[in-house]
Amino acid sequence: MMTKPVKTKRWLKNITGIAAIGVILAGCASQQQNADDVNDPIEGLNRVVFGFNTVLDVWFLRPAATLYRGLLPPPVQDGIHNMLANLSAPVVLLNDVLQGEGARAGTTAARFAINSTVGVLGFGDPASSMGYKKHDEDFGQTLGVWGVGEGPYIVLPIFGPSNPRDAVGRVVDYFADPLNMWARNTDRDGITIGRGVLTAVDTRAYYYDAIEDIRNNSLDPYASFRSLYRQRREAAIQNNDGPKVQNSPELSYDFEAPSPGDEELTEAR
Repeated sequence: MMTKPVKTKRWLKNITGIAAIGVILAGCASQQQNADDVNDPIEGLNRVVFGFNTVLDVWFLRPAATLYRGLLPPPVQDGIHNMLANLSAPVVLLNDVLQGEGARAGTTAARFAINSTVGVLGFGDPASSMGYKKHDEDFGQTLGVWGVGEGPYIVLPIFGPSNPRDAVGRVVDYFADPLNMWARNTDRDGITIGRGVLTAVDTRAYYYDAIEDIRNNSLDPYASFRSLYRQRREAAIQNNDGPKVQNSPELSYDFEAPSPGDEELTEAR
């Protein structure tokens, strides 16, 4: 009866440690940001990984997304997309709170309560029609709000475009996710794996046309994906409505915040 609380404390301790390391690494990396406009000092290696990811996409992910789009009618695809988004709401809520976004935290909590009940476990999205607009937050964005620089652009195997700050944020969000924590503590790792695979296929299907357009019409798809990723992350940190970078109340490190951006990106489907 005592093992689960101990495990929970251990995971929380791991999250704190990872977050602290991420702040230090990403903050140190931010010192190099102004030296290179594209912020891509290891472009050669990144292009190799990009090519590897492209092969994986062509042979596995794109066919799966094509089959997904072909077999499931749009309403079902929308329902799965909504459900996956609803499952991520606790992590979004946590990051809303960490960023001091009280109003957005209230919106996230209301969306989760409404969509989990009236929306049938998140398959529907009645919260949007009630005025509770969906938004995304993650720990990478939280670090950005706290003033941690993005560091150099990197391409991760399988996961794709990233940077040190967002890579650490991804790990923290994984361990902080209540569903993942429950699955680990109850030896149901298959749930986490299945959710990850479904999320990958759903995301690839959701942005299918936009991705194909870049690959078919861009002179340099690598550079295009790099630019779009950095713009999108910048806009996400700023919430598309002006600067919101602030000092972390718990950290005394003096890191430079990334320059505010005003690009507005739209989702394509």
